[in-house]
Amino acid sequence: MKTLKAGDNAPLFTLEDQHQHEVSLQDCLSRGPVLVYFYPKAMTPGCTVQACGLRDSKPDLDSLQVTVLGISPDPVARLAKFADKHQLNFPLLSDEDHAIADAFGVWGEKKFMGKVYDGIHRLSFLIGTEGKIIHVFDKFKTKDHHQVVLAKLGK
Repeated sequence: MKTLKAGDNAPLFTLEDQHQHEVSLQDCLSRGPVLVYFYPKAMTPGCTVQACGLRDSKPDLDSLQVTVLGISPDPVARLAKFADKHQLNFPLLSDEDHAIADAFGVWGEKKFMGKVYDGIHRLSFLIGTEGKIIHVFDKFKTKDHHQVVLAKLGK
């Protein structure tokens, strides 16, 4: 797993969101910086806490013109249930074949309770309007992810 770092060009992508609409990173970048956050699985405790923190921080992120895009290998139907259940106010994108996770270098071997498997590593990327990665968030707890992001943005 070779994770992208600050200064690297972000891979451009278009994925389907929870409303079955295509969302393009390029289109989002035309409006301002983008926070792309990768999470392992919708409707799990850690992913829910992380998503709800970003949901509640949306006014601050909007004031900085930052678009939030959540990406997981979940199918669109599961993303729709997750977004509806927790009233999430940003796009959740389906990367079922984990091609985008691979491109960002966040898909790889994980260990949990003695089991080894491949999956998404919980990382976030702040991408500037020119398409370069400004910052990689790799040290945070799910409950304070939004605070770490806002602190980096000076909010």
